[in-house]
Amino acid sequence: MIKPIGAAVLAFAMVSPAYAGSITHRLQTSVQLSVDAAATQASRIGSNYSIQGNNIQLDTAGGLGSLSAGDAVGYAAADYSIVNAGESFSLTESYIEGDATPTNLTIGSGVAAALPVLGATTSFAGGVAGSLGGTIDSAGTLTLTAGGAGTQALGQFTSEIQVQH
Repeated sequence: MIKPIGAAVLAFAMVSPAYAGSITHRLQTSVQLSVDAAATQASRIGSNYSIQGNNIQLDTAGGLGSLSAGDAVGYAAADYSIVNAGESFSLTESYIEGDATPTNLTIGSGVAAALPVLGATTSFAGGVAGSLGGTIDSAGTLTLTAGGAGTQALGQFTSEIQVQH
């Protein structure tokens, strides 16, 4: 004898088949270590000498000195006298001492020991690695060790889950 199929069984038979999707789980650990480099950008300033005046006579010329390697130019003051005694006069004499030629910058162990100082200078002494370090063991455990000045240690752990259906 055949029994009638119940409504619940018939409804189950009409459901569309299930599609299997995929699940992806990704774990990632990373370490980034950096030590700042030594750098200098410097611009030498040149020497400048100027005079300006009225009712003034130049008696002995002054001006810029002679150029010699490793030294700034220097200058000699001028001597003046008044042309018309008792009348007003003005005199402006200005001098800007330029930079001497600096010695070469030496970098040792990634660090500039002595930085040049010129009229316009921007300098970065550089970092010292010291005990800077980072490790990742087989279990993905991240360990960072601080370094000296001018260093950076960055550790990152990422967990990503993707479900596709």
